[in-house]
Amino acid sequence: MSKQNSSNHIFTLGIDVGSITTKAALMRDGRLFGSATTFTGYNMEAAVKKVVDATLTEASLALENLTRIIATGYGRKSVAVAHEDRTEILCHAAGAYFQDPAIRFVIDIGGQDSKAILLDDRGKVSNFTMNDKCAAGTGRFLEVMARAMEVNLDAFGDLSRQADAPAKISSICTVFAESEVISLIAKGTAREDIVAGIHDAVGARVAAMARRIGLRGPVMMTGGVAKNRGVVTALKEKLGLTITVSPYAQINGALGAAFLAWK
Repeated sequence: MSKQNSSNHIFTLGIDVGSITTKAALMRDGRLFGSATTFTGYNMEAAVKKVVDATLTEASLALENLTRIIATGYGRKSVAVAHEDRTEILCHAAGAYFQDPAIRFVIDIGGQDSKAILLDDRGKVSNFTMNDKCAAGTGRFLEVMARAMEVNLDAFGDLSRQADAPAKISSICTVFAESEVISLIAKGTAREDIVAGIHDAVGARVAAMARRIGLRGPVMMTGGVAKNRGVVTALKEKLGLTITVSPYAQINGALGAAFLAWK
């Protein structure tokens, strides 16, 4: 699409600056039109510029073609090009509702926190809770465990599916859980069983958090950890509900921000 005919459409942009990755989602007339993702690193402004430039270049647009820009995420206050910012809770709820208006509960597990969000019939946030004081039950927790196990994080999910008897990880503290894992390794516990135990521990913690605010289905899972099939399976078992994994799991916050900008 050329810049010349861009005036015939309404373009909105959502930017989600997370602690690990920065995402941008572009909408044209209320439909997803493009997206980009990069590592946040130490320079948030550079990460924002990178995803914005990539998204606009792919769509053959310029910044002035955008009607509205909303920022969200850990670094939302640092996005100079945004017209306003919204909380991650609002944007993740909006992103899930945009994808499927039937969704009533969102579980988002990101790099540094996990969220449980209850939606009403109009997609509005009825209640929510977050785990943002401790790495347990987050992507960071899984990274630490993968390093202790000397396993590539991308292989973690599939490895747990090969387990015969998931190990018991009793601690919810990342530091203590890592010590437990090292002890299990020393005892000769199968790697697959330890990994499955790690996923069970994450599932149990997030499920308990979800139940505190009135869990009900249908449930959608978002965030980068949604790509880990081991965690998704553990959560399904702990919740006793089917979980839809968002095809846009990693960019859901940015998608929701773009949707709110369009609305």
